[in-house]
Amino acid sequence: MNFNYIMLLASAGGILALGLAFFKTLWIFKHPVEDEKLKRIGGHIAEGAMAFLAKEYSVLLPFVIVVAVLLAVFNRGVLRLQALSFAAGALCSALAGFIGMKVATVSNSRTTYAAKSGLNKALKVAFSGGTVMGMSVVGLALLGISFTFVVVFKVVSGSAAGDSTSVEKTVLDSLARSVLPILAGFSLGASSIALFSRVGGGIFTKAADVGADLVGKVEADIPEDDPRNPATIADNVGDVAGMGADLFESFVGSIIGCMILGLTVSAPTSVKLKLISLPLILSVTGVPASFIGVFFVKAKPEGSPQRALNIGTFGAAVLAAVFSFFILRYYMGADTFNSVSGYINIFLAMIFGLTAGVIIGILTEFFTGTNTSPVKSIVRSSITGSATNLITGMGVGMLSSFPALVIIVTAIYGSFAVAGLYGIGIAALGMLVTPGIQLAVDAYGPIADNAGGLAVMADFPHEVREITDNLDAVGNTTAAIGKGFAIGSAALTAIILFTSFEEQSGAGSITITSIPVLTGLLFGAVIPYLFSSLALSAVGKAAYKMVEEVRRQFSEHPGILEETEEPDYKKCISISTASALKQMLLPGIIAAATPVLVGFLGGVEMLIGVLTGVTASGVVLAVFMSNSGGAWDNAKKMIEGGMAGGKGSPAHKASIVGDTVGDPFKDTAGPSQSDKVYFNLQGFRAYRL
Repeated sequence: MNFNYIMLLASAGGILALGLAFFKTLWIFKHPVEDEKLKRIGGHIAEGAMAFLAKEYSVLLPFVIVVAVLLAVFNRGVLRLQALSFAAGALCSALAGFIGMKVATVSNSRTTYAAKSGLNKALKVAFSGGTVMGMSVVGLALLGISFTFVVVFKVVSGSAAGDSTSVEKTVLDSLARSVLPILAGFSLGASSIALFSRVGGGIFTKAADVGADLVGKVEADIPEDDPRNPATIADNVGDVAGMGADLFESFVGSIIGCMILGLTVSAPTSVKLKLISLPLILSVTGVPASFIGVFFVKAKPEGSPQRALNIGTFGAAVLAAVFSFFILRYYMGADTFNSVSGYINIFLAMIFGLTAGVIIGILTEFFTGTNTSPVKSIVRSSITGSATNLITGMGVGMLSSFPALVIIVTAIYGSFAVAGLYGIGIAALGMLVTPGIQLAVDAYGPIADNAGGLAVMADFPHEVREITDNLDAVGNTTAAIGKGFAIGSAALTAIILFTSFEEQSGAGSITITSIPVLTGLLFGAVIPYLFSSLALSAVGKAAYKMVEEVRRQFSEHPGILEETEEPDYKKCISISTASALKQMLLPGIIAAATPVLVGFLGGVEMLIGVLTGVTASGVVLAVFMSNSGGAWDNAKKMIEGGMAGGKGSPAHKASIVGDTVGDPFKDTAGPSQSDKVYFNLQGFRAYRL
């Protein structure tokens, strides 16, 4: 077989995805914003978002350079190319975040203005902004992997792969010794950006959100997103770049991890080469499936945006499954491996992952959506105060982790039963086979949220706010579903990367009762809690500074509340930016350094224990925190819609407290746990170095 054709196919898929992102961007820019106040406020938000992103990337640049230098120094021979692969992965991840943030901040105000023309138009604009983010991630991932592979392969082998048996063995040897280990650097670079972007972006937006809520809604008794609140502009800078980098990391990690697992399969050389290239081919099927699914997203004037988004998401998943079946049948044919029938079993493994992703989405919608029984229970508990609101919300989040983990475990066990360890890799890929539309739905959330805030700040009519509020309430759920996909895929990706590490470390069979393994397990289990504690504390410290600044402006400039003076928005943006960049470093350093130090000081057995503990503990904690936060948020939205006494009631004030606690849960600490795949990658690096 010839890998050049496979990489050409992957590149074509990447170009198609980027092409759709480009045309959607042009379509968004064609929609005018013919309201001066809306245009001015939207400009403040866009300016603040890009200023933060520029400063964040300027801080990450030295980190990327240092790690790349270390990889070049400590590796030997051709493996030094891992430094360039790492830099390429970091660059593609950062670029995907930049494109997504740029278009999202442009889409905010256009969604608000489009709401004047009805629900469907506003939904299309908001979802198109998310589509740009999703397709950019897919396009850059496929192009980045294929380009890096081709360059490395040509350097290592000096020629393209041929068809003879001897050449096939030479190609397989090159892949095992150098090409795939070098390509793993691309995944490591993507993970680095994802970890810091998620933490930094979450601290930025949640510090502003908490500060704005505590002083504005609770103390000054002014509405949410009131333009008199100095923190409201910083609050409306959504963390689109972080979520893009997060899913980019999982997508890239699942592809490369599955390719590495192809080396471990007991099969003839020709079949092994097919299994190594198969993850890229299957990833390409998600591009046309997502492309078609995007056009399914339409809502009637009185329809449900959630239903429209579900049709697009689930429709794309079904199409991807159909496309994959025929591709597998053609590509794998009657080939067998591990005494298992080829394409049918691989297809079943993919269905396990894809179905698990869909069910996790449905479960997340149930535990966090509006008018569901878990969220209604939080609404009822708010009547008796903040304490019962918090207790019930945490209970909902803890309960939600059980069925989610049952689904993840079922997907792992089922895919392993039909296709071995390679099947788990295919299942992870299946869960992310349509990341274009998955991330579009995820990124839709902050766009819709900010569109609602802009409608309030620009004093738009009540009927426009009703539409943006409807989009916003659905956006809370879609954002939670997106986090569910990221967490689930991270769990499966962690398994395949963990397995890859175990295979290439030469550790062999590990006894779980071994003291190094047990101590590693316990130590690894507590790391996600330490990480979350630092992330939550960072939001608390930054929010404290924001509260002080908002109080100062209200005190020293009483004209702000009387609407005779304009607040100093830039000061609040500056506080959030400085706090985020400062506070993200310690959690990031701990995440990066822990497995490296354990690998050097405790050995392979302890490192395997740490990686196992981190994965198990981190996934459960992530589901709990993300779903608690989403449920608290929509409980507040339901009360503001008229339940339990409506706005201004004691229940509403209790729900504000719950939502304020839930914000850093669902947007900072919770989703950052899905980046624990980074631990596995760093564990592999620790052993290699």
